[in-house]
Amino acid sequence: MRRYRRAKIVATLGPASSSPETIRALFDAGADVFRFNFSHGSHEDHRQRYEIVRAIEQETGRPISVLADLQGPKLRIGKLAAGPVMLEEGTTITFDLDPEPGTLARVPLPHPEVFAALSPGVTLLIDDGKLRLTIEKAEPQSAVAKVVTGGPLSERKGVSIVGAVLPVSALTEKDRKDLAFALELGADWIALSFVQRAEDLDEVRALANRPIALMAKLEKPSAIDGLEAIIARSDAVMVARGDLGVEMEPERVPIVQRRIVHAARGAGKPVIVATQMLESMITTPTPTRAEASDVATAIYEGADAVMLSAETASGRYPIEAVTMMNKIITAVEQDPVYREGLDATGPTPQANVSDVICSALHRSAAILPVAALVTYTTSGLTSLRTARERPAAPILSLTPELAIARRLALVWGTHPVLSRAQAHVTDIVEDACAATEKEGLAIPGDIIAIAGGMPFGVSGTTNLLRIAQVPGGAAAK
Repeated sequence: MRRYRRAKIVATLGPASSSPETIRALFDAGADVFRFNFSHGSHEDHRQRYEIVRAIEQETGRPISVLADLQGPKLRIGKLAAGPVMLEEGTTITFDLDPEPGTLARVPLPHPEVFAALSPGVTLLIDDGKLRLTIEKAEPQSAVAKVVTGGPLSERKGVSIVGAVLPVSALTEKDRKDLAFALELGADWIALSFVQRAEDLDEVRALANRPIALMAKLEKPSAIDGLEAIIARSDAVMVARGDLGVEMEPERVPIVQRRIVHAARGAGKPVIVATQMLESMITTPTPTRAEASDVATAIYEGADAVMLSAETASGRYPIEAVTMMNKIITAVEQDPVYREGLDATGPTPQANVSDVICSALHRSAAILPVAALVTYTTSGLTSLRTARERPAAPILSLTPELAIARRLALVWGTHPVLSRAQAHVTDIVEDACAATEKEGLAIPGDIIAIAGGMPFGVSGTTNLLRIAQVPGGAAAK
């Protein structure tokens, strides 16, 4: 089953999308990657959905990627003695570690790491930013804050810290258990929430104790400050605009999104744009025009994938949401301005053999009537560097590794296919010609361009470019 678009769709599974029939319908509508949100659901729920996804993969013969999204640390205020309290603008309130239920004068905040990071001028955002307070005095076990934006404060509401890096791991004890389960299950991508610094990613890799495909969710302003280092240490990134939009001025979020997408593309790392993309389709069968434009903007910017969250996990119209996203992507990619924009913002190749080959692969598709670009890869690197160029021709990624084929289902423009391991150039060319024809990417007589590495089977050795013609057809005579 071939997709006739380049950008990919990530669909989150949940209560509204747990049955084999619905998950298959989501796949048929255009979902390339299924996200398992470990903030919700039991391990058994995720296991059942995973088995359904793999059954669909087996039935269709198309590699499907599974993204395990870890919850990350959640900061919340404690209990209140008499229910919600009204915070008036201009008043002050004390936060402390005392577990006793709070009052209008003081509120429990049971997170010592928060007080270790607070200082005068730091901002507290509560309940998704509805309440805004500024720290006036900070001590090891308490802090006094002035109410800037008031309103009702209920217990257990989430707290965000703006202007400080928390001395806290991005992994909670729950995350550690979820990570072990996700790896045992066979998840293709692991997404780490609330990344603040590049070192957060090192901790996950050390805990996994094996090679993993790790995605950094960028939802903290401190992560943007260290963006290049985080991208360098990750295998992919996600623009998680929900929490990012809470801790950052709304007008800055589109600018930061564009910066992240361009930085990730320059590094050759997949990038997902996520959160509230078709939010209204949780309850209605059609999106707003602004939402359609939001999805289109991410595609014009060159994002590898766009993601649906509650729209498919708990909404009333999960299949319609994927169908609509597929339509928007397809329409944008048919716009001549889309191709012009990708070419104008293309990254500069690095001074290595791999980028020279992949850049030449891109140029060959612009000069010759190339039907498909074929990458033969055991690590996925050749496909990633080719996709970085955003070529006009589709990318057929041949790999003998099923795990790599599944990971590549997330990558822009790639059509991953499981192939035999080969040791000779002639065998690679024969496989490429046969696969492009079988997958509907070329017909006899068409020209294809092939990239790979010699010796075959060695990661990071892209050094071969071959132009070939699919046997048969009038053009081949």
